[in-house]
Amino acid sequence: MLAGFVLSEDPANYRDAPTEAIRQVLEQETDKISWIRMGTTVATNALLERKGERIALLITKGFKDLLFIGNQTRPRIFDFDIQIPPVLYEEVVEVDERVIPYDECCQMHDVGEVKETGFGKQVIVEKEPDNEEVKRILNSIASKGIKSIAVVFLHSFVYPLHELRIKELAMELGFSMCADAYLTPKIKEYIKGFESGFSDGLKSVRVDFMQSDGGLCNVNSFFGSKAILSGPAGGVIGVALTAYDPNKKIPVIGFDMGGTSTDVCRYSGALEHVMETTTAGVTIQAPQLDIHTVAAGGGSRLFFTNGIFVVGPESVGAHPGPVCYRKGGHLSITDANLVLGRILPEYFPKIFGPSGNEALDSTAAYSAMEALTAEINNYVKKNPDAVQKEYTTEEARGFDTSAHLLACFGGAGGQHACAVAQLLGVRQVVIHKYSSLLSAYGIALAKVVSEVQEPANFVFSRESMPVIAERFAALSEKATNELSSQGFAEVHCEYFLHMRFARTDCAIMVTANYDPKDSDTLLNFVTSFNATYKREFGFILEDRDIIIDDIRFVERIRGVASSGIERNEQIGAADDPEHPMAGGFLDTSIYNKKDLLAGHIIRGPAMIIDRNSTIVVEPLCTATITPEGNIHLDVCAKREESVVLKMGHLDGGHTTDLTGLQVDPIRLSIFSNRFMSIAEQMGRVLQRTAISTNIKERLDFSCALFDPEGGLIANAPHIPVHLGGMQYAVRFQIDHLGMDSIHEGDVILSNHPRAGGSHLPDLTVITPVFFENISKPVFFLANRGHHADIGGLVPGSMPPNATSLEQEGATFISFKVVDKGTFREDALIEHLMAPKSVPGCSGTRNLADNIADIKAQIAANNKSIGSHFGGLSTAAILSRVLPVGISLVCDLIGEYGLDTVQAYMLHIQATAEESVRNMLREVGRSVFERTGSTRLHACDSMDDGTKIQLAVTIDIQKGEALFDFTGTGMEVVSSCNCPRAVTMSAIIYCLRCLVAKDIPLNSGCLAPITRSPEAPNTLLQISIPEGTLLSPSETAAVVGGNVLTSQRLCDVILGAFEAVAASQEQKNACVDLLERS
Repeated sequence: MLAGFVLSEDPANYRDAPTEAIRQVLEQETDKISWIRMGTTVATNALLERKGERIALLITKGFKDLLFIGNQTRPRIFDFDIQIPPVLYEEVVEVDERVIPYDECCQMHDVGEVKETGFGKQVIVEKEPDNEEVKRILNSIASKGIKSIAVVFLHSFVYPLHELRIKELAMELGFSMCADAYLTPKIKEYIKGFESGFSDGLKSVRVDFMQSDGGLCNVNSFFGSKAILSGPAGGVIGVALTAYDPNKKIPVIGFDMGGTSTDVCRYSGALEHVMETTTAGVTIQAPQLDIHTVAAGGGSRLFFTNGIFVVGPESVGAHPGPVCYRKGGHLSITDANLVLGRILPEYFPKIFGPSGNEALDSTAAYSAMEALTAEINNYVKKNPDAVQKEYTTEEARGFDTSAHLLACFGGAGGQHACAVAQLLGVRQVVIHKYSSLLSAYGIALAKVVSEVQEPANFVFSRESMPVIAERFAALSEKATNELSSQGFAEVHCEYFLHMRFARTDCAIMVTANYDPKDSDTLLNFVTSFNATYKREFGFILEDRDIIIDDIRFVERIRGVASSGIERNEQIGAADDPEHPMAGGFLDTSIYNKKDLLAGHIIRGPAMIIDRNSTIVVEPLCTATITPEGNIHLDVCAKREESVVLKMGHLDGGHTTDLTGLQVDPIRLSIFSNRFMSIAEQMGRVLQRTAISTNIKERLDFSCALFDPEGGLIANAPHIPVHLGGMQYAVRFQIDHLGMDSIHEGDVILSNHPRAGGSHLPDLTVITPVFFENISKPVFFLANRGHHADIGGLVPGSMPPNATSLEQEGATFISFKVVDKGTFREDALIEHLMAPKSVPGCSGTRNLADNIADIKAQIAANNKSIGSHFGGLSTAAILSRVLPVGISLVCDLIGEYGLDTVQAYMLHIQATAEESVRNMLREVGRSVFERTGSTRLHACDSMDDGTKIQLAVTIDIQKGEALFDFTGTGMEVVSSCNCPRAVTMSAIIYCLRCLVAKDIPLNSGCLAPITRSPEAPNTLLQISIPEGTLLSPSETAAVVGGNVLTSQRLCDVILGAFEAVAASQEQKNACVDLLERS
């Protein structure tokens, strides 16, 4: 095997890297090509840069703006300038056609003709498309120079005839029709350009491309939506075929660190696929390997921002590249590794500089790193008070990372192998002899695949099993014909069903042992689905139908498709297998990989140099050369020094003393990300397990981590109105119950405005975190989710005509839904049905969904296995906990120690506090220069004339402010009263937006306005008169205040700071109040 190295971009020396690499190989070895296999990022780059084909979208009448509206997701919720990803189409035209699903209970039977579909369902064709009108539309599109169209009609997945008619008409007029209109033309253009680089256009050479699902396909079958993960997919195949031992069956985590990003995958004997991903703001529904990408690679830029060391997401790319590439680039991870001695220029290819023939520039990298170091040191010197005050992937799917092998590859993977393994708790690392080229190696070893899929959308049952078998047979015939036409006969068949529980949208693609000759083996899919669902979410939904969304069939050719590459080539053994090396802080031995033989043992610290990569063996770690020439690392456990804490609220003499304790900016960044990761993983579990559309589709929920006093540490970027309010809910329970009444195994449920609630449909679940022998909570976890109904005047529990809180639904001030491990279902039901005693009101209208969603919320904090919690003891619950919420916190404490974790918790809160103080100082100075005063003022009114008035007085020296809402109107006899906790949410959200920098949102953001150093335990700097619109009485209706008044309040706060121009701040709320007989 010949391995080489070329930059992915070097426009001064060659047109494209693949052609140049092949040219170099032909010059050295041969002038003949047998086959070419490639992976490409052309499709991904076209999406990222929006450089796909010009296309027009034809869509069902009435849905013209559907893709533009999207799901209203705001990736950066604190930005004033909201960047909406542009749509892919250039032109959108509505087609007057309509298909309606048939339902016996529906009263629309007479609007059209009932027709059968090919999936055992019926539809009503209300409107057929008019052929002449469609031709007129297509001619109009063609006149604008657009030759590629996309057709999206409602319910076409079960009744595609209307779309197929458009296809026929478009092809008659010369339009190109392909699997996806935006990317495939660019793919074909790229392939044509690549082939033109060879004298015969590669007409006599078989060219295969790697697809996103991990299979190869012929160049003529390669299209856009299957090309998104074409590049990293090869790495997954490489891991599967080189790192996984089918005899030992130890699962492998693949860690592919390249130049611009890091890709993470998992393999445990079968390739794992997902059916929906989002790339560059575009949702793609196609089978893809389950690969998680992080925007941090060897080329990721290094920054120091707001006291935190930041890596990426910006990348320097290959051109101009890092500083050391000699092309005027920016400081990156590669430069850091060079400065640290993890990269040695003398062992690196000389392919840099303007002419592509110079070595890495160490001097330039050192100079850039010194400048960054000076910036960090300058920050620490200027902020002594802040320094003294300051102190996500496989786990979310239910896997224990420490029970895996780690396979590190990619250009930078070997430099970070030991460190990554220590972070994951992994003790064994495998680095393949071709680790820097493993993606290409995997492509060479991959199999040609034919994959076919069709929608289903029916219940899995004994009655539907014959239909499933019939569809599998049809798909199998189609895939077999495709491979047969390419000359392949021996194939391996794989069967998949995309399944979900009824009334959920969390579908999982599962495979199972299915024998077409025995239809009962289809039941294996149910077993596989339940096992996968239970592993990921901790429970299954009993007595719930299972829906099949899609049927998928994959056919792979047997063998390795004559790649000519051996997977387990043996190398010679060493006479002296052990080479101990000298230790020492700076003494690091360097070994050349080509000089090492099987059996050699190298003890860290050491570096193993290869032509294309560098492997760093950390101290106390050991590298062994295997008979195949691979490197096996035994990694020591990570050791962390503890920090002395003195925290008065904890028992057992556990207190906090931060005097003289300096913050490590790098570790501060690590802890900030780890805390945020816990909240985000809780959110993923809650979204996927909840029943309510509000939670699972509207994403109306939030998850957060709190300190022992209830202060916010990290809140995933979910719903702004929840962001600051939940900490008041946690603090209320601490004060209301007392720490002595909060026990291990308790879970508290609340929603009352008095208890820090927003409006009643938002139920908050609070779980204390205990650790070892400390008898009081060391942290709290909480999540808040909007339930579809909790009783009250109207369905949905959002009555705009409510005049009192009791009309809005069930209330929970402080209810232990789990008491010392026992799920109190009977008492919960009693509370949820209580509103029926209020005149004109009903108890909850969907009790089963409420209970299921509350269990999902508990699972997000605990993730206890089992669909029922009743009767379980504390020990039983804790023994069934999987790594989300509580156990993620405990894992973090176990890794670093409670003292260190809580110290950096305070560091992170202080970082946010200092950022807000600096913002207030800057605003105060600006206002003073213009007006001679530091007082800000704003006033606005609700539709009924009720005023919201705010005066802000800034203390420039201290970086503090007094928020005074005196003058705000009194509470109203409607539902527009705004609970105090929501008022605080609006304040913290606006302050975080005003900082306009990437800082963590936590209780530190409120510190400059909720307390001063002279009176740290007071709230004297926020004045909200009682009985007003922003601090109403306990009985006031509030459902509209949470969603409407809070928005107007943000207008007033931002208006006072002169931050944004006024626009439509209100959401478009529509409530049906029609009375029905």
